[in-house]
Amino acid sequence: MNDDLLNILSNSNKDIDNQKLMDYLSDKLSAEEKHEFEKEMASSEILNDVVEGLEKFKDKKELNTFVNELNLRLKKQLEKKKAKKTKREIKDLNWLYFAIILILIIILIGFLIIKKHLESENPIKTPVKKEKVVV
Repeated sequence: MNDDLLNILSNSNKDIDNQKLMDYLSDKLSAEEKHEFEKEMASSEILNDVVEGLEKFKDKKELNTFVNELNLRLKKQLEKKKAKKTKREIKDLNWLYFAIILILIIILIGFLIIKKHLESENPIKTPVKKEKVVV
């Protein structure tokens, strides 16, 4: 699976810039960039929720570590789900189709043999009409 898809803060929402978000939380943005980012926050509920959640961390230095840990856990979880999904798949359907057709042919041959056997034991007799003789 592509590692870019596993990053929880990028590619999930095109409006959220991961680096800009981290710079905002670390107070590394200029006043103008900060104001622009806050405008984006006001218009996007998701971005606002992300910032609120990340601001609850007391130690901003551990924030990058926490985000990396979340990304790692998410990657492991997605790989585990993918492994389960591929394990459940039927790998080669050609064998399945062949087996189904073979079973149907065996059933058909068995039906014909039983029918032939029953007909040979009890041949169908044609009814004979009896004529009345008038004297």
